[in-house]
Amino acid sequence: MSSVSPAELAAGLGRGLLSFPVTHFTADLEFDEAGYRDHVAWLGEHPVAGLFAAGGTGEGFSLTFEETDRVVRAAVAAADGAVPVIAPATGSTANAVAQARAAQAAGAQGILLMPHYLTEAPQAGIVARIRAVCEATSLGVIYYSRANGVLGADALEQASDACPNLIGFKDGVGSIEQLTRICARMGDRLVYVGGLPTAEVFALPLLQLGVTTYSSAIFNFVPRFALDFYDAVRRHDLTEVYARLSDFVIPYTQIRDRKNGYAVSIVKAGLRVVGGAPGPVRPPLTDLDAEETDLLTELVKKAEATWCA
Repeated sequence: MSSVSPAELAAGLGRGLLSFPVTHFTADLEFDEAGYRDHVAWLGEHPVAGLFAAGGTGEGFSLTFEETDRVVRAAVAAADGAVPVIAPATGSTANAVAQARAAQAAGAQGILLMPHYLTEAPQAGIVARIRAVCEATSLGVIYYSRANGVLGADALEQASDACPNLIGFKDGVGSIEQLTRICARMGDRLVYVGGLPTAEVFALPLLQLGVTTYSSAIFNFVPRFALDFYDAVRRHDLTEVYARLSDFVIPYTQIRDRKNGYAVSIVKAGLRVVGGAPGPVRPPLTDLDAEETDLLTELVKKAEATWCA
């Protein structure tokens, strides 16, 4: 894909569904580049607005710096210009800066800046981290607000004023009050991305605030269902949205909630259900057990028969 400006990237991302490809591993937990490339290429055949390589669903927290670079380069090559690839910036600020530079060199179209690791931090420190990453690249940067890196409206405005290439705010908290303050304050300065696990659950109410897109994990294995769900949300078709929630999304979350970390594990399990071979998750995550996999299999089959026939 030819390079796009941060503003062009923001506009494109805000108009369509986003997703995080799972990262494929071999049985001995090494990166399966061939399998990953095939998966990204398949996802890119669908009308998705952006793919986030080595993100949360892609187990970016389990990758080394070198592996992250390989994953990003593989995603860029496999997408082959069909869809923008957004790369991660993670860990320490120094590591995040290095990853942002590496992503730009690899041909990625944007950066998702993850929360810093472990320690709490004041708002001014988080703003300084955002500035360091934005100044390290000319790519558009989206900040992921969650965990110990939650950013309030005042600090977000400061970061936006200081960083022209800060183009987006991804919410991983789900506070309606906080999002209302942010969207009212920032208006169309940023693209707003829903980033809660199984974001479909929150898509309809958050759309009213101006969160026009979200990252869909289920797109990894039921892309048609995910895209049609997104279209129903954007049409404000409450009947279809709630029917799809009741038939598939809510039962899916009930399996997801059985163990910590299943928000990632269940996506790889879903891909196996439809014939993919993503391999196992890396520790500290664990894969679904046989009973849970059977429940997911029946749920996917029902969804495909009902909604994707």
